[in-house]
Amino acid sequence: MGYVYMLLAAASWALIGPVSRVALAAGLAPVEVAFWRALFGGLLFAAHTWALGLPRPARRGLSGAVLFGVVGVALFYLSYQYAVAYGGAALASVLLYTAPAWVVVGSRVFLGEPVRAYGTVLVVLTLLGVVLLAWPQGGWRVSAAGVGWGLVAGLAYALYYIYGKLQFERFHPVALLAVALPVGAVVLWPWVDFAAKSAPVWGALVVLSAVSTYLAYLFYALGLRRLEATRASLVATLEPVLASLLAFVWWGERFTPLGYLGAALVVLAVAGTALEPWFSRRRSARS
Repeated sequence: MGYVYMLLAAASWALIGPVSRVALAAGLAPVEVAFWRALFGGLLFAAHTWALGLPRPARRGLSGAVLFGVVGVALFYLSYQYAVAYGGAALASVLLYTAPAWVVVGSRVFLGEPVRAYGTVLVVLTLLGVVLLAWPQGGWRVSAAGVGWGLVAGLAYALYYIYGKLQFERFHPVALLAVALPVGAVVLWPWVDFAAKSAPVWGALVVLSAVSTYLAYLFYALGLRRLEATRASLVATLEPVLASLLAFVWWGERFTPLGYLGAALVVLAVAGTALEPWFSRRRSARS
């Protein structure tokens, strides 16, 4: 079930781009969209916490949730927007999905997960696939600021998996996220220039908060409880593939030839991740 939950999380996150278009086209800045996602998503997790009667996390869990809110929510959202602004969406996407490589290193250092040759090959396949998927028609727009902010975004995104493995088995993830997301919203607040919003824009923000934040984070937490951090991060890289498919269905946007190859490599890496336990059992049976 861990793979199913991570696939559902990736599908929920894949809606961010298409649904955000409604809000962005109405004049909202990306940072304001991120603020409302964090605020409304946090309120949904707070309601979930109240409905389950969950206790507030102990001091150690509470401090970890606050740190995750600052780094994993506020810094992640801001750094990705700056990466897009300074380096373009394609470069930002590629640097964001260096996260599985950071997760491999972090999982070894902080979680004691082994670094397997098979898993390393899958990470390389994933990175190559994302590069090809995001390859821009007019070439790359590279700047030091774009690369720097993109790497910060990738590291902050990798924290989702390291933090989750360290905390979600000690404390209930719903209670932790009920703290982390509002903290992220508070940190984002000073950067927000609020714009007037119509009913369709509020509707888009509610969908982003309910589906791409609340449900996505819930699926991510359930999946991470059942999978190693490296495997979970690899499965989640289906997000840009699914987002591109949605863009094709809704707006007729097509992959480039390199994009088709990149999407195939990402799908292959995710399939390889899911099949790895089966391969391991077969090797054990033969030996």
